Amino acid sequence: HVQLVESGGGSVQAGGSLRLSCTVSGYNMWRYCIGWFRQAPGKEREGVAAIDRDPLTNYADSVKGRFTIASDSAQNTLYLQMNNLKPEDTAVYYCAASLGAGACHTNPLREADFNNWGQGTQVTVS
Repeated sequence: HVQLVESGGGSVQAGGSLRLSCTVSGYNMWRYCIGWFRQAPGKEREGVAAIDRDPLTNYADSVKGRFTIASDSAQNTLYLQMNNLKPEDTAVYYCAASLGAGACHTNPLREADFNNWGQGTQVTVS
């Protein structure tokens, strides 16, 4: 049974930084693609960043150069370092794990390729 638990969200001023964490259990982080999605009020959920075992990283154009995804298999934790945050980054951020090898290779990331989801953590940038 795969469990994903996000933490690290909060409120920050524009230009600030936050680091999100996702604690993973029941899933081999090094075998498939794992990543972050976000959903802003009134908008569809969108892919933010993902990483697989190569490690291949895949970022949405809107966050390239500002966000960094990283995984620590020893700690079973996925991270998203978010720098230079903008008000348009305000959203609920979700950790998501795929059971398909190719999920990290699509741009933009596709929600349908990810089978397991965390409960989300709120990020608010003002």
